[in-house]
Amino acid sequence: MSWKTPPDLKYTESDEWVRIEGDTVTIGITDYAQDQLNDVVFVELPRVGDKLQKGANFGVVESVKAASDLVMPVSGELLAVNDALTQAPDLANSDPFGGAWMIKVRLDNTGDLTALLDSAAYEKFCESRVH
Repeated sequence: MSWKTPPDLKYTESDEWVRIEGDTVTIGITDYAQDQLNDVVFVELPRVGDKLQKGANFGVVESVKAASDLVMPVSGELLAVNDALTQAPDLANSDPFGGAWMIKVRLDNTGDLTALLDSAAYEKFCESRVH
């Protein structure tokens, strides 16, 4: 099985992706995560202005199979939430790296980024869970 892992993104072992744009990061769930969840039917996200800590839950993605907590890969202030996902949660399945971005955060500590995986390391991690 092969999942898309765009090389310009960073990844977490809890299956979030991170796009770094200066001191702002955009966060969503990976292609692997949406594939494992299958049909996403509900997405719950936090409110703009919230302060979020690395490692804390920031929302939930529910599918017909399971519910999965979303885990913050970095600490920061929530700048934007993708409201389109609450109306059309299936975007997480069809466009996980584009239209299904979840939140944008102003990064508190660039050191948080060092713990993230590059695409090759994340692919290897996903493959290790399948076998």
